[in-house]
Amino acid sequence: MKKYPALILLIILSIMFFSWHSEAKDSKALEQKVVQAVRINEPIVIDGFLSEGVWNGSGYNDFIQSDPIDGGTPTEKTTVWIAYDNEALYVAARLFDSEPELILSRLERRDNFGESDWFIFAIDPYYDHRTGFQFAVNPSGCIVDWTLFNDEWKSNTWDGVWSCSTHRNNEGWTVEVKIPFNQLRFPKKEEHVWGVNFQRIIKRKNEKVSFVWIPKEESGYVSRFAKLVGIKGIRPGRHIELLPYSVGSAQFRPKEPGNPFETGKNFLGNLGLDMKIGLKSNLTLDATINPDFGQVEVDPAVINLSDYETYYAEKRPFFIEGKDIFNTFGQGGINNNVNINWDSPSMFYSRRIGRQPQGYVSNDGHVSFPDRTTILGAFKLTGKLGSDWNIGFINAFTAREYAEIDWNGNHLEEEVEPFSYYGVLRAQKEFNGGAQSIGFISTSVIRDLRTETLSNLLSNRAFSLAVDGWTFLDKDRVWVISGWFGSTYIEGNETTILNIQKSSLHYFQRPDSSHVTLDPDATILSGWGGRFVLNKQKGNFLCNVAIGALSPGFDPNDAGFQYGVSDVINGHVVIGYRQPQPGKILRSWMVAAAPFRSYDFGGNKTWDGYLAIISAEFLNYWGIETMYAYNPETISNTLTRGGPLALIHSGRQINFSSYSDSRKPIILSIFSSHYLRPTQGFSWSGGFSLRWKPRSNFSISFGPDYSFRNSKIQWVTKVIDPFMTETFGNRYVFGKIQQRTLSSEIRVNWTFTPKMTLQLYLQPFLAIGQYDQFRELAKPKSPLYNIYGEGASTISYANDIYTIDPDGTGPSKAFAFSNPNFNVKSLRGTMVLRWEYLPGSLLYVVWTQNRADYTHPGDFDFSRDMGDLLTAPGDNIFLIKFSYRWNM
Repeated sequence: MKKYPALILLIILSIMFFSWHSEAKDSKALEQKVVQAVRINEPIVIDGFLSEGVWNGSGYNDFIQSDPIDGGTPTEKTTVWIAYDNEALYVAARLFDSEPELILSRLERRDNFGESDWFIFAIDPYYDHRTGFQFAVNPSGCIVDWTLFNDEWKSNTWDGVWSCSTHRNNEGWTVEVKIPFNQLRFPKKEEHVWGVNFQRIIKRKNEKVSFVWIPKEESGYVSRFAKLVGIKGIRPGRHIELLPYSVGSAQFRPKEPGNPFETGKNFLGNLGLDMKIGLKSNLTLDATINPDFGQVEVDPAVINLSDYETYYAEKRPFFIEGKDIFNTFGQGGINNNVNINWDSPSMFYSRRIGRQPQGYVSNDGHVSFPDRTTILGAFKLTGKLGSDWNIGFINAFTAREYAEIDWNGNHLEEEVEPFSYYGVLRAQKEFNGGAQSIGFISTSVIRDLRTETLSNLLSNRAFSLAVDGWTFLDKDRVWVISGWFGSTYIEGNETTILNIQKSSLHYFQRPDSSHVTLDPDATILSGWGGRFVLNKQKGNFLCNVAIGALSPGFDPNDAGFQYGVSDVINGHVVIGYRQPQPGKILRSWMVAAAPFRSYDFGGNKTWDGYLAIISAEFLNYWGIETMYAYNPETISNTLTRGGPLALIHSGRQINFSSYSDSRKPIILSIFSSHYLRPTQGFSWSGGFSLRWKPRSNFSISFGPDYSFRNSKIQWVTKVIDPFMTETFGNRYVFGKIQQRTLSSEIRVNWTFTPKMTLQLYLQPFLAIGQYDQFRELAKPKSPLYNIYGEGASTISYANDIYTIDPDGTGPSKAFAFSNPNFNVKSLRGTMVLRWEYLPGSLLYVVWTQNRADYTHPGDFDFSRDMGDLLTAPGDNIFLIKFSYRWNM
């Protein structure tokens, strides 16, 4: 990147000049439509027949096609109406179809936007041109609902309580929707102006029509909505919703003789209460007493050979609903968030709350260790203050947790997690209709550490504070700059802070580093981070430029999540061209290229590369994407895990993926990735996903993945040896690994009615690693490694232990380590029956099974390993959860 800064700058300026002077405007897209809502006095029966008088008016039918012909005339007529009373908003649509027998209508579980015809209704009750709600109904009455944010983004984690009904006839199908005002957020006014849009999908034609048409070369969604007028004098009142629940579970697992904690069975029960209180029409308080924060679906199995933490997605309803305000930190304003070799830190990672206790047991004996931390109580405040401030506030308290120990018949307890407080505050204010924004996020974790073990392991206080925002650079909102900047602060005793400095996030102990030093007396660790992005929002030409940095002391991991070392300065320049309009062969295509580079704060080039991407969709709706990347020689500051710098040879990567037409009963997608570093190894991964839809209410998906990795520099261990002066008194030991991983995700979805579904998830997982040719780094920043067994060194193997004499008759002592070979076999699965027996009231019946086997390390035999897995003892958990929604 240093070689061509002038050329890159010239290209960017040329694109900016061209876009400012040649972006076409279409009058059909620029004119704002107006929709009149009609107040009604007669009751509306939500039956889908549209028999009420209010639906006899002319309605609105001037829709425009966006697919397959952008800006074309719809092939079928659609007419919509909006009405309201004091309690709710009503939407009706008549969706004509010249071939009604060909309407695609699948029974889907809630929030599964599957291959079907759909009617979609979206509103912006704040009329802030940035946020809103969206509702979708298919001809079978299945529903999806989303929150809309950042103008173009959406999330289906919100589950509103609303009703709908559909009806099919010889002219097509009709739909009626009722959305209570207490499910929406809007400012208190006598007369309201909202944003509104309608869409329709005719799946067999892959046709999409919209009331508000947005050309594909343009950007924006909520900001382009039509104006909804006529809503006056509504008084929805304060919304209070109580959701008491009860849950019972039975766990069965193999009995362990002599272990009083493993009797083969365990029964648990719990009661709790969730509350949702509308403090105002635009603020909602979610509170919970003795919450059930278990998750229904298990986490996938992984094999992690790195020294970084594995990230798991949040699946608990309390945290996923309304998470958008927290997740958009640092990403607002832009519609193309590109990360090339940049692990963007999350300032708030909700799975820190209620995580498995972080302590350990220092006594021998049989142990019963808690699998999660009890959340005593939590509340969440989300919504708007005034007309422009978006806020989110979470407070949670977690209990002390104790491990039970049976030691020679004596019953002991040892504290493994302290009483803790978690808090996060997020606020964001927008200006000039979303043209600019400023916001901040603040997190805090405070622990009451009473034992020496936990005091030496955990920080007692951790805080973070960061600001973010964006600003558009031109009145047409083609170019935008978005960014964030913040700091973290951790406080603890000397042992805790020393361990944090030596952790994989920091590696302050690096012996050849001049910009970081290990401070054994420190009781505070702080750092800063930030990133800024220039993005082109619309048009055929693409441009995205980013620069980011995380100082060596930056650490958000008490309340947030960061993967990778903090000590990084990273940048990229992406330039491309897209053609969203169909031609003679392709329906759409895109090409892009990018240089990228990373340094640490000591000036070492830790990653470098150039990539090119091509993607295309054919007229038959099949698509392909391929990527080629080249990485020149770089320096790694993490390979030796706190040791000296190491040379990484050049490499190249080729990816390919393809997918088939989603309208067909069988949908296929494939992928492949190959990375080659000629002198240090290679890796290959590939797989496919197959989805079969034999019936309108039943589908099976099957997705096997296989990967093979051959690396000569897989970390094994570190050995202290003062005679190894070339690497600063330590030997950094690696091995050649041949790793095979085979896994699959199998899903079965059976929908009985839109309110009752049965889901099955199953993940078999095999990971086998075989090590040989052990070696040590000969000297820093060098391609040289000393292979054990060559020259004067010797290596021997007995009783699953390798013994190494690194210099034969020399002064260094022999050392040993265990055979690192592994063979991890896992089978995880859940079966969930979900029944919404009343609006917002749910019954879950769940069966979960986990089983694992670790025999035959390093040796892969598919039939034998699968046999071992299927005959391994397993854990079975049966759970019933009942909740009742009480609307006050």
